[in-house]
Amino acid sequence: MSSAKRPKQGGGVDFQIEGPVFTRALVLHVERKTRGDVKAQDRDAESRLAEAVGLAQAINLDIAAAIIAPLNEPRPATLLGAGKVEEIAAAVKDADAEVVVVNAALTPIQQRNLEKAWDAKVLDRTGLILEIFGRRASTREGTLQVELAHLQYQRSRLVRSWTHLERQRGGFGFLGGPGESQLEADRRLIEERIARIEKQLASVAKTRALHRKGRARVPYPVVAFVGYTNAGKSTLFNRLSGAAVLAKDLLFATLDPTMRVITLPHGRKVILSDTVGFISDLPTSLIAAFRATLEEVLEADVILHVRDISHAETEAQAEDVNRVLDELGIDEVRRSKVIEVWNKLDLLEPEARQAREAQAARRDGTVLISAVTGEGTGRLLALVEDRLGTDGKIYDISLAPEDGQGQAWLHERGEVLERKSFADGRMRFAVRLTADVAGQAKARFGRAMRLRAERKKAAE
Repeated sequence: MSSAKRPKQGGGVDFQIEGPVFTRALVLHVERKTRGDVKAQDRDAESRLAEAVGLAQAINLDIAAAIIAPLNEPRPATLLGAGKVEEIAAAVKDADAEVVVVNAALTPIQQRNLEKAWDAKVLDRTGLILEIFGRRASTREGTLQVELAHLQYQRSRLVRSWTHLERQRGGFGFLGGPGESQLEADRRLIEERIARIEKQLASVAKTRALHRKGRARVPYPVVAFVGYTNAGKSTLFNRLSGAAVLAKDLLFATLDPTMRVITLPHGRKVILSDTVGFISDLPTSLIAAFRATLEEVLEADVILHVRDISHAETEAQAEDVNRVLDELGIDEVRRSKVIEVWNKLDLLEPEARQAREAQAARRDGTVLISAVTGEGTGRLLALVEDRLGTDGKIYDISLAPEDGQGQAWLHERGEVLERKSFADGRMRFAVRLTADVAGQAKARFGRAMRLRAERKKAAE
């Protein structure tokens, strides 16, 4: 374990490195110049650089320097202008960096040319996120999804100028140039592997659909967590469910989906589903690769959009999350079930807290909480109950002790809220049933079934 403090360099930011360190790196944020408030743009650039540093630290890079590079017009060959490329080459040499993380999307040619100019490995934003995802995936599905996205990214990087491809092919020279045979062989191998993974993921998606179908028969509503990475989703998930999901101050600490059943204050059971965090400029290929996982969000009855309300860029982060939800196809009906959870209340100063409380009070479907202290989680659960509504009525159904099939029927088709046993062995179940299932239950249980409201009225 090592820890180091680095000074600001070239318009960079202060940051702290924690955890095992392997490779020295320089982080470069490319800021496109636009008209408008220069100071606001500078703050935005600083925030984006800090996020890029956080991404690099997530794979334990030793950040030697962090730089903002303004860009007027992108250059096809190197993205940056020749003068800026030379300036950064000198910074890379001074920092003795082996890796340069470029917080932008690079074409294969730009990446290769910058590697030559800087004499260092270059990772663009997509490549960096893929590296993080590769380390975070732990389930078979997550591993397959990451490998698929990585292979699709690698396929686009198969250019003839790569060093390992620069070799003479066999046969006559006029049949192809240097490396052509190896390039085609690499492409074919990647295509074959992609086809195999897509087939395996299709099987996983089918299994997940069966699981959802099984849950629909329970039936427990699904409450899905979404939010910008590091917003505190896993901490809140642990707080509500008592699970031991990895919850650290790390970008993309959670990658594989986790589910737990919890009981709401009035006895209703729901399934909590924690998902991968979103991030600005999340590559489309990654969204596509993780669609099977994110389908849990599409199928959810309530969506908890967890926000780090203490973050300076919380509004921009919320827009990024909503943009991904739109890409996933969240319709207006589904969006009406989104609850905004303003997390990290404990990190706000008193004045900022009062302002946020007043702001939240003016907005429907918004609740302030602290997942760390638990403050506000009671209000959140009450709001979840309110959003779920009361689909169905509660019935009291009495069963003989030997009617095991009847018990199984109730658990399979209804939501069993409570069970009471009597001295003679009889059992009475309080069950929430939808209108169609209630009709089936009436045909099966007859006089043993009674609407709870009617039973209470008769008792009075």
